[in-house]
Amino acid sequence: MSRVGNNAVQVPSGVDLKIEGVLVTAKGKQGELSFAATEDVVISREEDQVWVKPVDESKRSRAMWGTARSRIQNLVTGVSEGFTKSLEITGVGYRASVQGNTLNLQLGFSHDVNYPIPQGIKVVCEKPTSIAITGADKQKVGQMAAEIRAMRPPEPYKGKGVRYADEQILRKEGKKK
Repeated sequence: MSRVGNNAVQVPSGVDLKIEGVLVTAKGKQGELSFAATEDVVISREEDQVWVKPVDESKRSRAMWGTARSRIQNLVTGVSEGFTKSLEITGVGYRASVQGNTLNLQLGFSHDVNYPIPQGIKVVCEKPTSIAITGADKQKVGQMAAEIRAMRPPEPYKGKGVRYADEQILRKEGKKK
């Protein structure tokens, strides 16, 4: 049984939420997002709460129950507060900078890596070794952070590479004589 689906989604005062069948649209200060749920769930609104219920007791509708509730929660949080992922760069000569709508990364390759910043995403490099990715869409923010990290993941011997700010790197001992 879904424990996530049992909880209601609280809609803050600055968010305009519209439910049209299975299409949920949220509008707030961070922008506008929409989500199309499957036909396996019923979405209803009471005052400032949104409830998601399964249509029947089938395995698929029970699975989509918690998923739809989480997606609606992410819509509401995204348009009201937004999401942020922080990355840290470790290594001699490794650095990042934002030039227009391109993220320029120097990661020890023979060339600079230019990563185009997608629409709706804001990237800030306060220091040359830190990147903050902010946006309303949790999926886009996480995907961009994962793609940047995949360009030079942290290696276990010296810890060089791009890692999440809250990530712990398991270090290995080097070889002995």
